[in-house]
Amino acid sequence: MSQFNGPRGGNFKRPRFDGPREMHKAICSDCKQDCEVPFKPIEGKPIYCKECYSKHKKF
Repeated sequence: MSQFNGPRGGNFKRPRFDGPREMHKAICSDCKQDCEVPFKPIEGKPIYCKECYSKHKKF
C-alpha cells in the first residue's frame, strides 16, 4: 500500500483499488428496481440505484 501524508502531517495507508470491485445485488429503496452496489448492503439502511442516488445526494 502506498503512504500518504495527510493534511495534519501523519502518515497513513491509502487503500489501493487494483482491479474491479466486488459488486453486490440490491433493490433500490425508491424505485424498487434491481441494482448493484460496490459495498455490502446493511439491513435497515436505504440503498439507491444510480439514478435515485443522484436525487438524494446532498451537495
